[in-house]
Amino acid sequence: MSTTTTAAPPTPEYLDRAAMVTFTPTRYDAMVHTGILTSEDKVELLENHVVLKMPGNPSHDGTILRISKRLVRRLPAGWDVRCQLAIVLADSRPEPDLAIVPEDPDDYTKRHPAAAETRLVIEVANTSLLIDQRDKARIYARGGVVCYWIINLEANRVEVHAQPSGPCDSPAYASVVNYAPGDLVPLILDGVTVANIPVAELLP
Repeated sequence: MSTTTTAAPPTPEYLDRAAMVTFTPTRYDAMVHTGILTSEDKVELLENHVVLKMPGNPSHDGTILRISKRLVRRLPAGWDVRCQLAIVLADSRPEPDLAIVPEDPDDYTKRHPAAAETRLVIEVANTSLLIDQRDKARIYARGGVVCYWIINLEANRVEVHAQPSGPCDSPAYASVVNYAPGDLVPLILDGVTVANIPVAELLP
């Protein structure tokens, strides 16, 4: 286990896949509601930019399924795992590969969960690694998402980001800890460790 720090880049890594114009979250939500954007449009809103999502590959998609099954087995009652579904941030509507949120009486059919409700987001990264390490980390830290995991398929490790800065000039997580095969990753919900998951179970 090792601890590292990550500096935010001067410009987003995703700009080559972003629309030329920017959109407010309200306008983006309206485009989804009215059907201008549909499930066929593989996009998400990041910092007011509509950005094309990276296409999946077997390693990426299979790892999402693998992690989802292991999280569901370990979660106590009262929690849900969301897979590639939106969460609400002030300037973004990211769709993390996985997220853990409290159960909702309406199963989130009337709204998306907010950042304050989202206890963990997970991105599985190979071709999207720089975007996940720089842009998504900045976005989730600014939004106050308490914990962010990157399943780094290139380096064969789990990067756990904690202690978000919230809104500021250089949003970031104060703590970034790398877990390698042989380590146990703590799954912490509301300050309580509900499980310690072997890294080998999370990697393909």
